Amino acid sequence: MTPIKFGTDGWRAVIADGYTFANLERVARATARWLHSIAQQGADGTPSAVIGYDTRFQGEAFAAHVARVLASAGIRVQLADSFVTTPSVSWATKEYGHDAGIVITASHNPPKYSGFKIKASFGGPAFPEHIAAVEAELDKADTFELHPLDALRADGLIESINLREAYRHVLRDRLDIEGIRRSGLKVGVDPMWGAGMGTVTDLLGRDNVVEVHDEHNPGMHGQPPEPIERNLEYLSRLVVEEGCDVGLAFDGDADRIGMMDEEGRFVDSHKILALLVKYLHEEKGLGGTVVKTFSTSDMLDRMGAALGLPVEATPVGFKYIAPKIVEGDVLVGGEESGGIAVKGHVPERDGIYIGLTVVEMMMARGLRLSELVEELQDAYGPLFYARQDLHTTQAKKEAFLDRLANRRPDAIGGDAVTSVEDLDGVKFRFADGWLMFRASGTEPVLRIYAEASSQDRADGLVQAGVDLVEG
Repeated sequence: MTPIKFGTDGWRAVIADGYTFANLERVARATARWLHSIAQQGADGTPSAVIGYDTRFQGEAFAAHVARVLASAGIRVQLADSFVTTPSVSWATKEYGHDAGIVITASHNPPKYSGFKIKASFGGPAFPEHIAAVEAELDKADTFELHPLDALRADGLIESINLREAYRHVLRDRLDIEGIRRSGLKVGVDPMWGAGMGTVTDLLGRDNVVEVHDEHNPGMHGQPPEPIERNLEYLSRLVVEEGCDVGLAFDGDADRIGMMDEEGRFVDSHKILALLVKYLHEEKGLGGTVVKTFSTSDMLDRMGAALGLPVEATPVGFKYIAPKIVEGDVLVGGEESGGIAVKGHVPERDGIYIGLTVVEMMMARGLRLSELVEELQDAYGPLFYARQDLHTTQAKKEAFLDRLANRRPDAIGGDAVTSVEDLDGVKFRFADGWLMFRASGTEPVLRIYAEASSQDRADGLVQAGVDLVEG
């Protein structure tokens, strides 16, 4: 059988290669067995789940097949009647009292991929121990037969729900949507052909929004729907040409955010995280821990020290942040890749909610995004970030990281290493910055990250990292 392994955020594979109906059924059956095992601890022993899917090839068919498997196993299913964002499924999991949520999505991965994310009953990513329990069920056998979809619907085991509309109401309730509409702020939006298309336009109105890449195109013109700077040149030009005050971009399932200021300059997730900490603490009077992943900016540590907020680092992956939110008092939790959650919303990344919160911040402060970022740099910087992804084989990326673990250099690119951290991957600190290497959990990619006091310095550290890998 094809090996199936859950990565940083779910199981992902290339469609028609590893991602087949047969393998999807294996994962769905394992999930059904896991759901029965946890539901037996509840009052009635009958588990339930909500299922959504993004805009990728065969997403609707894959989701229907998972629903058929779960319902045939005696699990009550609510199935989204159109493509939806991952945070909407997370919200519905808790709101409607389900044991789990499932999203058929490969998030930011290239369009040839699809995937399977599991959400826990609290409305956020399943904990690592939940995923391990599902993986332990993968190679076990069961005997239940699959029933026709129509029969399962007729029996009430599968119910269709309009989750897109339900979640739009959540956003209207939790954000000052009317205030943003009245402010006259003009928003450029690039959903990257993903599940976030149309939502911001529906909320703010066509007079306030210019949206691109919002047609249903599973091929996504061959571009990974990842809202990082190199993928957002079109949005950058759009913001300037259309006179937008801000640009928002979302990944394939809209749980990640990328932003442009009014000059078409990329505002990375590190600065978005810092802006949210400042806004929620200073303007809204909220407190709590700031939780960041290992590859995220030191600016948050500086802010925590200045504002009296505890800061905690986790391994990369929102599944490590979610437990902190559920079990503790977290003000902002986020990661370098654009996945961010804030107090008062779901314990889940939500690109649309975060993007609109920053727009709300611009309205409330009466400042442009560039001015808000300048405030941050003046108070807690200067800090600049760089990243490069090296596409390689799984064996090569693991061999390089093993080499670093066994023989760590005293200097990189001529700069002396002052300390080394290995919470997730390897981070080398220097007198004026840091350089980090980490293997992607979802692709054959080695990621190289750096932060320093100037953009040139950060870029230079990344190049030194590339040279070390290729040397």
